[in-house]
Amino acid sequence: MRSLLTTLFVLSISTFHVLGQDAQAHVDNVQQLIQDGKYEDALEQFNMAIILDPESQAAFIQRAFTYSVLKDYESALSDYSHVLQLNPALISAYLSRGSAFNKLERFEEALLDFNKVIELDPNNSEAYNNRGWSKKGMGDKDGACNDWKTSKKMGNQEAKIILKNNQC
Repeated sequence: MRSLLTTLFVLSISTFHVLGQDAQAHVDNVQQLIQDGKYEDALEQFNMAIILDPESQAAFIQRAFTYSVLKDYESALSDYSHVLQLNPALISAYLSRGSAFNKLERFEEALLDFNKVIELDPNNSEAYNNRGWSKKGMGDKDGACNDWKTSKKMGNQEAKIILKNNQC
């Protein structure tokens, strides 16, 4: 009995490993589809990768990005949130989810994500820049200008333009 259980355990690990490799192959092959603007085809490949490996952070992140390109921000939010359940310290997922919240004008939720990025990486100029947009959306122009100024001091060239355009 013990030998049968050991064999089943080894087979399940081997199967999971192969599925994980197949999932990564789907993710790797999508780059050209995205470059060619074939976003629906890319989504199909990401869906297959996720079926093969439901914990593939790469598949979820890239599918979320593709949803964002298609302006399906609700689906993108769902995928970014799933990735953050798998890896709660993934800064890029907080940045991207915060940006999707901003696009949906859910500024308070975006602010939370950008605050989390700043907590994890206090020198992340992009988080300050994006948090500025959240604050502006919430009617806090002074707070937005302060964040953009901080982002500029950190070397973010985009912040310089934003400061000028927003008369900060």
